[in-house]
Amino acid sequence: MSDFMKKSSFIEGTIIATLAIVITKILGMLYVIPFYAMVGASGSALYAYGYNIYAIFLDISTAGLPLALSKIIKEYNTLNRKDAKKRAFSIGLKMISIISIVIFLILILFAKPLASIILGELNGGTTIEEVTFVIRMTSFAILIVPYLSITRGYLQGHNIIGISSVSQVLEQVFRILTLLGGCYLALHIFKVPMKYAIGIAVFGASVGGLVALLYLLIKMNKSKKELGLTKIEEKDEITNKEIGKKICFYAIPFIIITIVFSINNFLDMVMILRTLEHLGLETAQIEFATTAITTWSTKISMIVNSVATGMVTSLIPTIVGAYTLKKWDEVNNKFNKALQLILIICLPMCIGLSLLSKSVWSVFYGYNEIGSFIFSMQILVSLFYNLFLVTNSALHGLNKSKVVYRSVIIGLTTNVLLNIPFMILFYKVGLAPYLGAILATATGYILAFTLSLKKLKKEHGLHYKETFKMGEKLILPTLAMLLVVLVLKWFLPINYASKISCCFYIGIISVIGGVVYLFITYKMGLLTKVFGKSTINKIIKKLTLGKVSID
Repeated sequence: MSDFMKKSSFIEGTIIATLAIVITKILGMLYVIPFYAMVGASGSALYAYGYNIYAIFLDISTAGLPLALSKIIKEYNTLNRKDAKKRAFSIGLKMISIISIVIFLILILFAKPLASIILGELNGGTTIEEVTFVIRMTSFAILIVPYLSITRGYLQGHNIIGISSVSQVLEQVFRILTLLGGCYLALHIFKVPMKYAIGIAVFGASVGGLVALLYLLIKMNKSKKELGLTKIEEKDEITNKEIGKKICFYAIPFIIITIVFSINNFLDMVMILRTLEHLGLETAQIEFATTAITTWSTKISMIVNSVATGMVTSLIPTIVGAYTLKKWDEVNNKFNKALQLILIICLPMCIGLSLLSKSVWSVFYGYNEIGSFIFSMQILVSLFYNLFLVTNSALHGLNKSKVVYRSVIIGLTTNVLLNIPFMILFYKVGLAPYLGAILATATGYILAFTLSLKKLKKEHGLHYKETFKMGEKLILPTLAMLLVVLVLKWFLPINYASKISCCFYIGIISVIGGVVYLFITYKMGLLTKVFGKSTINKIIKKLTLGKVSID
């Protein structure tokens, strides 16, 4: 079996998946610098409208099936059901194909009504015809990316994270090459209208997905035997109907939650647009604030959110394996380890990026007080989102769908109900109204996360004493990092108009602040406790080319 096809432990799988996702997200962050410079505020708003609709329908089309398949493959592997495992993959592919075609037709046929819902009666900016065209250009990716996701789910069910992770990087690289190259040619060589340039940009998702899918199929074809894709003589007594029911049973919770999330995200965008319009803000301000919250801040937040996404990739199969064998101590250990990883990695990242928000925003989009202020608040929400995501993924792994429904629906309903009142309240007391939407989102995540933790403790006896202890210990290194960053900000000069100056500023402060944080956490024994001594040793050896190791 090749290196990419090697099975990974929970921590190793988390690190591999997270590194790949971090690389992917960094690329996803960096491309916006030249892209935003090429298309400007109006083009970026058009891109945000079209891409947000695509993201919603992509989530719906891939909802549940990849993770459900990953869960089923892990379960059948644990029980040595080779034939059932192979048939489950085949059934999953057929199901995702039908869903993809239906979603594709919806986007093609109903692009204009969707565009009308987004913009409403907002005049003087992006037009309904432009948004309609961009939505239709995004729809082609729906025929490719879901198929790609289900294939990755099959590999992740085998704890084979390497090949899946490489495919994610390839997908992002070719998406960005198409996006930037296409935009440049459209605007500067062929000099076509902006909507066609943005249409090419969103079509990049189709190109990236196709390249990644071809890579996976080639790699899997070389390892058919190891993956159980060759002809199997010994048949399992499990019928296709039973497998189909199990896929639906596992997928439905993910589907419901994803649809709720998608509706919530769509409502967020529409409510912010409508409320800011009602409060009398100018069209340019409304579009900027809305897209800053729903798209451009989240682009930068990807680097933090990738930690939880990578963790979920490894967490669900390992928890399912332990749950199948009723190893509750292992379930408790894995879940707490996931929470501890979120805290030790995401907490300093969120705080650091919030403190450096002006320079970070300037690098990506140019200096803007409103944009950087929105980002400084939005990035803090990422910590609660990551905790929420990991907790509910654990509940999925334990087949606690009803608990997930309740916590997610309560959390997101809270967000929807508080959105407009919070924005109006902030406006009445003289604060920026759009910050009310960010606070509403954070409140919803915190509530959902807390409800999930309580249910896990009550129904499965999971306890979080060690995680709480570690959280308390993280106060010292976090405060030390915070102090260092503030002192450096006070003394170091910065020219927000210069991207190079901002990059040096961010680099110097983040490296020094990060070293202080890592040094203190290592000395306190927190790094080795969470990652394990052997993993820390491997990382240090690779970073120092084998010259340094810990005892």
